[in-house]
Amino acid sequence: MAMFVHLTPTANAARIRRSGIRAISHGRDGSRGLFCFPVLPSYTLTHQWLRELARHGGPRGLVAVHIRLPDDEPVTVGRYNDRPGRGPTATTASEAVRRIAALDDPRGWEVFVPRAVTKREVHRLRAVSQVNGWRYFPDSNGRTPCTCYGCRVRGEYGSQRLRERRPHPLDGPAPATPVLLRRIAAAGNPGDPTALTETLHWFGLRRRGPVDQLARLGDHPDPRVRVALVEAVANWSTPGVKELLHRLGQDPDADVREAVEHTRSEQP
Repeated sequence: MAMFVHLTPTANAARIRRSGIRAISHGRDGSRGLFCFPVLPSYTLTHQWLRELARHGGPRGLVAVHIRLPDDEPVTVGRYNDRPGRGPTATTASEAVRRIAALDDPRGWEVFVPRAVTKREVHRLRAVSQVNGWRYFPDSNGRTPCTCYGCRVRGEYGSQRLRERRPHPLDGPAPATPVLLRRIAAAGNPGDPTALTETLHWFGLRRRGPVDQLARLGDHPDPRVRVALVEAVANWSTPGVKELLHRLGQDPDADVREAVEHTRSEQP
């Protein structure tokens, strides 16, 4: 039997003792299951994922769930940032343990079990040190944090101060709404397309905005501006967005209509 550790919020401990671990995570191929890591002689390496997972793990921290799987249990193994075509690799539980244990640096590796784990396969639950492991990625300590849209975590402690201290050239934080409106006015009438699309990009990073003051750009002669307007207001909760998108959905330019359809397809 191969032994693995699965890290989960402490709030899940009672349910796991009663009925096992649910298959709520998604593998690279879209299958549902759970991520885990082999139990190695090194406590630090075994629980290396704890600080990274704890960023989203809830107020009471994480708990380690030790699970036993048959040696021939189908799993996949690979590094978290493997590119498509290079991993993860389909193998068995025992081979995944052997492969990771043989690595000079197993940090960032993970095993995916494409199914739920039953109560009988849960060996034990134990408390773990909440300061163990790396955050963001291995060897991230000492490197300048990235504030791009893909790397930042909305609502994370200190994230707003970090973005204000190290603003990303494309992903903000966005200038204040009055500043952006002054840029729109300075672009002229009907307005320079380059200046307008750049300003609308910053509006798109906001959750709400002045729909009534931007709606006139829906009649701009350059379709690039109208596409940028669609992308800017699509996720706003401001009243009037639905009506503006409906009007732009009947735009004579195919790119504008396609932008509206794309935003509708992404909405829940």
